[in-house]
Amino acid sequence: MAPAADREGYWGPTTSTLDWCEENYAVTWYIAEFWNTLLDELPMIYSCCIFVYCMFECFKMKNSVNYHLLFILVLFSLIVTTVYLKVKEPVFHQVMYGMLVFTLVLRSIYIVTWVYPWLRGLGYTSLGIFLLGFLLWNIDNIFCDSLRNFRKKMPPIIGVATQFHAWWHILTGLGSYLHILFSLYTRTLYLKYRPKVKFLFGIWPVILFEPLRKH
Repeated sequence: MAPAADREGYWGPTTSTLDWCEENYAVTWYIAEFWNTLLDELPMIYSCCIFVYCMFECFKMKNSVNYHLLFILVLFSLIVTTVYLKVKEPVFHQVMYGMLVFTLVLRSIYIVTWVYPWLRGLGYTSLGIFLLGFLLWNIDNIFCDSLRNFRKKMPPIIGVATQFHAWWHILTGLGSYLHILFSLYTRTLYLKYRPKVKFLFGIWPVILFEPLRKH
């Protein structure tokens, strides 16, 4: 977390539940955390609930809705939202988010171990990138003072590169995207389509699929 001593900007003193390690108003007087301006608390819970639903429903027939699971996830989101807005305790949010991520990891390991072993590359790549972002996020939290002192001695470009909370957004975003591809690949395989991973411009992975040919 950020030290208490930070410059005051256009919006006045900090009132956010969380104040990350990036120096407040260091880039511009109008943006407190220039590299971390995304909402990244409750939307993390909501998006992860959607991932959980998709992963547990990937082996169901078309046009089916699991209302029991849907109810549980919506109720979970409402409870987390209510409690978090009331107590404003970051550790509570982190534990609830960790539970959802752990559920996704277990489900993904099950799929690549016993159902579609040839998807291990995609599944473990998405998990590895996500965990790398998680590692940098923890480094940013634990060693915030050391990182700030280091940035003061380094050129600006190095300072930008060590904004590890911003890297958390980038890496978890990429890991989440790859996990969506993993979920799509699993689902379309089950529905007897023929998915293939292609790379746009030789870099960006996408999934293309076509219906199974009828003989």
